[in-house]
Amino acid sequence: MKAKILLVEDDLNFGNVLKNYLELNDYQVTLARDGVAGFDMYSKGGFDLIILDVMMPKLDGFSLAKQIREVDKLTPLFFLTAKGMKEDMITGYRVGADDFLTKPFDTDVFAL
Repeated sequence: MKAKILLVEDDLNFGNVLKNYLELNDYQVTLARDGVAGFDMYSKGGFDLIILDVMMPKLDGFSLAKQIREVDKLTPLFFLTAKGMKEDMITGYRVGADDFLTKPFDTDVFAL
């Protein structure tokens, strides 16, 4: 059974490339284009991992993570973002991230 990943990424090209890459590595991926759509998809349930961008329309990744963590403290949640400053990383961990990865990243390491 394939692990289910919720990917919330507003960049159309990057989101599709990452979704395809993860699917080639035997994951089932649901892609949402903004934070509001991401929470809607999350609410439908059943994800084994959540990957969030930070800078998104309608609802940023930090706010989305807070909403998710209010109802779910267990599902692993990663940020994958271009925001790599120390303050951003601290904020990410404070809102409940299990990991904080910055773009660009090594795909070989990411797929593990």
